[in-house]
Amino acid sequence: MPIVTRPDSTYRADYAACSGCTLCVPVCPVWRQTRDLRMSPEGRCKALQHGAAVADLVHSLETCTLCGACEPVCPENIALMGMVRNLRAQLPDSPGRADLRARLQPADIPKNPTASHEAILVPGAGLRSKPELLGLALKLLGEGSSSTTNDDVSLALDTGVEIPPSVLDEFLPPLSAARHIVVADGGLVAPLRTWLPKARISPLGAWLIARPECRAAIGATDFYVIDTRAYHADYERMVLHYHRLREERGVQLNLDLQRIAIPANAQNQSQRLGETPLDNAAHVSWLLKGRKVNRVITETIEDLVAIRHHSLLPVIHITELAAMQAH
Repeated sequence: MPIVTRPDSTYRADYAACSGCTLCVPVCPVWRQTRDLRMSPEGRCKALQHGAAVADLVHSLETCTLCGACEPVCPENIALMGMVRNLRAQLPDSPGRADLRARLQPADIPKNPTASHEAILVPGAGLRSKPELLGLALKLLGEGSSSTTNDDVSLALDTGVEIPPSVLDEFLPPLSAARHIVVADGGLVAPLRTWLPKARISPLGAWLIARPECRAAIGATDFYVIDTRAYHADYERMVLHYHRLREERGVQLNLDLQRIAIPANAQNQSQRLGETPLDNAAHVSWLLKGRKVNRVITETIEDLVAIRHHSLLPVIHITELAAMQAH
C-alpha cells in the first residue's frame, strides 16, 4: 500500500515491523474505552500486514486521538502516529475535511516583511479560545514577544489534509526569525522540529513549570496534568523533566506505571473537525479515579475544559499559576 510522506512523520519503521507484542494496547485511550483491538495501534498494524486496505480501517483511523502514547512503548520503533496521519490522507472527505481543505487554499494577500521577535508563541486553537490566558502567556514571554496564527496547520496534519506550500511559506518564516518558539499546541512540537531543525522550541507547559517560582507553588495535594502530545513527542527528555518535578515537589502527575501520559481530553478525528460533540467523561474518570487532590493544574486548555466539565475539583491552567507567582 503506498503511503505518502508527510513533513511530520519521518519513518523509523512501518507497520510491517509490528511483532504483535501489544505493549501499545493498554496505553491507548481508545482501546481503554472500547476494549476493541481493531481500534488499537497493534490492530491497525496487524490488519495492514494481512492485506487490509484503507477502506477496511476507516473507523479505526477516525477514532484514533493521536495522543502519542503508543510510540514511546513500541519496541520496534514504529512511527505509529505518522502511519495514522498518512493513512488518513487517503480517506474520503467528510464535510469537516472538505471545509478545512477550502480554508487552506491560499488567499491573494500581500506578504509583509518578517519581523524578528525575541520569543514567539504558537497558541493553537485551545489557548486562542481563552483570550485572557493567551494574554497572560504573552506577558510571561516578556517584552518583544508575539504570537502567530494558523490553527488549521495543526488540524490539517492530524486529519491528513494536504497543506499547500504557500500556507507553510506564510506560517514558518516568523517562527524561524524568533530566538525562542513556545508551543501551546502539543501536536505541533514534532512537526516544527522537523521543519525548523535549528530552532529553539519549547512546549508551553514544560517551559513554564521549569521556572523556579512555578515549581515552588505546587505540592503533593496538586494533580499536574501534562500535555500528552508534547510529552510523547519528546519522551526521552520529558520523562526525566517530569520525574525530577515529582521527586522535588511530590506532585501527582497523569502518568501510568510505564510513565506514559494519560489524557483527560481525547478527541477523535470527527471531534477535532467539529463534526461530533466532545465526550471526555470516561477519560476524566479514568484519570481521577482513586486520587485525593485539592487542585488540578493543566498544561492544555482542552484538558482544563474537560476536567472542569466532568469533575468538581478546582482547575487552573499553567499560565494562571505562573502569573500568580510573577506578582
